[in-house]
Amino acid sequence: MLTNSSILITGGTGSFGHAFVPMTLAKYNPRRLVILSRDEMKQWEMAKLFGDDPRVRFFIGDVRDKERLLRALDGIDYVVHAAATKIVPTAEYNPFECVKTNIMGAMNLIDACIDRQVKRVVALSTDKASSPANLYGATKLASDKLFVAGNSYSGSHVTRFAVVRYGNVLGSRGSVVPFFQSLANKGSLPITDDRMTRFIITLEQGVDLVWHAFNDMVGGEIYVKKIPSMKVTDIARAVDPQAAHEIVGVRPGEKLHEQMIGMEDAPYTYEYPEMFKILPAIHGWHNDAKRINDGVKVSPDFVYSSDTNREWMDIGSLQSWINSNATKTGRV
Repeated sequence: MLTNSSILITGGTGSFGHAFVPMTLAKYNPRRLVILSRDEMKQWEMAKLFGDDPRVRFFIGDVRDKERLLRALDGIDYVVHAAATKIVPTAEYNPFECVKTNIMGAMNLIDACIDRQVKRVVALSTDKASSPANLYGATKLASDKLFVAGNSYSGSHVTRFAVVRYGNVLGSRGSVVPFFQSLANKGSLPITDDRMTRFIITLEQGVDLVWHAFNDMVGGEIYVKKIPSMKVTDIARAVDPQAAHEIVGVRPGEKLHEQMIGMEDAPYTYEYPEMFKILPAIHGWHNDAKRINDGVKVSPDFVYSSDTNREWMDIGSLQSWINSNATKTGRV
């Protein structure tokens, strides 16, 4: 599907973009891959990684600017929406800015993609959008619902929208592993709460999920990959086994455990060997055989949470990942 196509990724200079772009170039050989972001320095640094590859284009722009989006989307077939205000405390202290990017930006992109006849759009979500306890999660829940409803809003137009949702991404900027690594060998690591658990996914798995969504979507699905959990204390031990743990308390808006599917979504959720799909509640689309395919409906009280997960990553497995990635890149 993506082979010889034109693809645009918003927020493409972030951690996800740095994985998505080279992996997609290698696997699908798109005709054009446009990286839209508002930071010229990050674009300049990223451009050096691809030399003179004629397939890779950089476009300065902001999802808050609908006119700029319309220009960027000219001739684009597929869009990955990765742009967002993501850091929980930043969103709590800058709520207007978070809403402008995560909600208004989503509305702008939906409108612009429909107007430009983009074929398919996959938006990145977060565990924090499920039963949100902070502003970032609340804005991403609103964004998810906008993209789901975009399939109705588009009417007879060709554009279809879907969402992928996952938890803590290993190695991504601002995630827990690089944070602990920055403090390693200093004697202690800050632990918000020794009961805390987190889902664990690699950037490569996140890219695979986006590819799957492009190929599988009918429109309005939220894809949730099955991934392991870890206790935050075990993550700390994997990074620095000798460090003491200093309990510092939960930050504003932070949850003890990550949740990707809440009980309120259970009536619309189907299970597959490697993932779950939350189907749209609107228009009875959750009963559509094409969207369900070979899925099995989950129980009415089903919740997919990091503390009750059936799959767990051990300390040794995370240490192996850290060592492997440090060997390949010189950093994690």
